[in-house]
Amino acid sequence: MRLNDFDNRYGSRFLLGWMFAVWLGLHAPTLAREYPIKVVCDGRYPGHLQGFCLDQAGSIYWSFTTWLVKTDSRGKLIHKVPVVSHHGDLCYTHGKIYVAVNMGDFNNSQGKADSWVYVYDTENLAEVARHEIQEVKYGAGGMATTDGRFIVVGGLPHEIDENYLYEYDGQFNFVKKWTLPSGHTHLGIQGTTFAGGQWWFACYGAQVLRTTDDFNMKGRYPFECGLGIAWIGDDQFYIARGNKKPESGHQGYLLRAVSDEKSGLKLIN
Repeated sequence: MRLNDFDNRYGSRFLLGWMFAVWLGLHAPTLAREYPIKVVCDGRYPGHLQGFCLDQAGSIYWSFTTWLVKTDSRGKLIHKVPVVSHHGDLCYTHGKIYVAVNMGDFNNSQGKADSWVYVYDTENLAEVARHEIQEVKYGAGGMATTDGRFIVVGGLPHEIDENYLYEYDGQFNFVKKWTLPSGHTHLGIQGTTFAGGQWWFACYGAQVLRTTDDFNMKGRYPFECGLGIAWIGDDQFYIARGNKKPESGHQGYLLRAVSDEKSGLKLIN
């Protein structure tokens, strides 16, 4: 039906509402209220949590440096597989998990990284593809996707006062290197998510960055989410935290947060 077949006053509102509902369904796995306030991942692992993502069915995928783990929405283990070090932050789209991987040196000013994207099937975490992304000079550490584009983030030498974002298309052809005037962040950017027209970038040292869709800075805030961040709809996020017991290894868990103009994000109690 054509737009001018609608009543001019109400038809356009209906169409815009329908388009937004479709968009939300594509970009947010489910409504935030369906997720628990806290999710603890089953098990402990030799390496610390690097990031996580969710699929549209509510399953959660966790990267523990040398292990890739799938759980249900409550953190119950479904499947896990050993992977090469260093598997970083990851993202989901169209039945596949995409992980930023670096097998070289992170944060080396001479660019001695060895950056890749590894792709896994969500059903059994079987590896299905690898894509070389050597443009990510200081080590691929995280990634996110929206509208068919992939943004990869990663390491940063201590003497550089800006971050770099690397854009790829759906076949991982290199599109563009973006410069983010963020100031220096410790070891670069660890993870990212796209939420309602904005990008969020999680950094070590309790720092989170917020930008526009085309990477103009909107804010830098003191908030700890360096182990991962993902939008879950309704202006809400999961952010990752972790802990370690020397005798049993690393653990990861998720907490819900909402955006906040002053602090960037704040936890939901």
